[in-house]
Amino acid sequence: MSPIFVRPVREQLEHDRLIRFLQAKYKKKQLEVAINVGDERLNPVKIGLGTFFPDLVMTAGKKLSGLVEVETGESVNNLEAMAQWVHFSRARVPFHLYVPVTGYDTARRLCDANGARPAEIWTYRVTMDGFDLVRIFHDAAAATVKPPARPAPAAKPKAKPAPSVAKKVKPPKAKAPKAKAPKAQAPKAQAMKPAKAAAKPARKR
Repeated sequence: MSPIFVRPVREQLEHDRLIRFLQAKYKKKQLEVAINVGDERLNPVKIGLGTFFPDLVMTAGKKLSGLVEVETGESVNNLEAMAQWVHFSRARVPFHLYVPVTGYDTARRLCDANGARPAEIWTYRVTMDGFDLVRIFHDAAAATVKPPARPAPAAKPKAKPAPSVAKKVKPPKAKAPKAKAPKAQAPKAQAMKPAKAAAKPARKR
């Protein structure tokens, strides 16, 4: 929603129709998408000291997750860039800018001149059944709009292993020391005493 520019009626109708079209698109990403259409100021966003009303405000789990601003041919100008784009790019969430196909080059020049850093710049053109959207610029360093994290499924309690029955270890039986049989000692051979010499015969006188 532009606070400083009044669009021609035809452009305003096209602008509001695109906002509703984008609302359905972003809701497919499981995001909550609030919009500020026409003169409505229902969904404010606090950025720094100021309060702003972007065309689309995306939240995930009640937490701000992205901002979208739609511009028409007449509103791609320096005043819009300074009043909105610069602030939206400082919101610490991804900022997506949608401009007509013919306004892309001007939008890039205004972003560079004012220091605005949208995460993505899209071009659009009206078709018979809606809008043809093309993403022309993507800042790889900027965060992407992410859906809310799904709570992890509760872990199933692990079955406790059955307590193993400890086998009783029998202490080894103490072996009684074998009694050693006394060694049979061989009888000592008694030394044979030499036989006494036969008595010498008496000498004759």
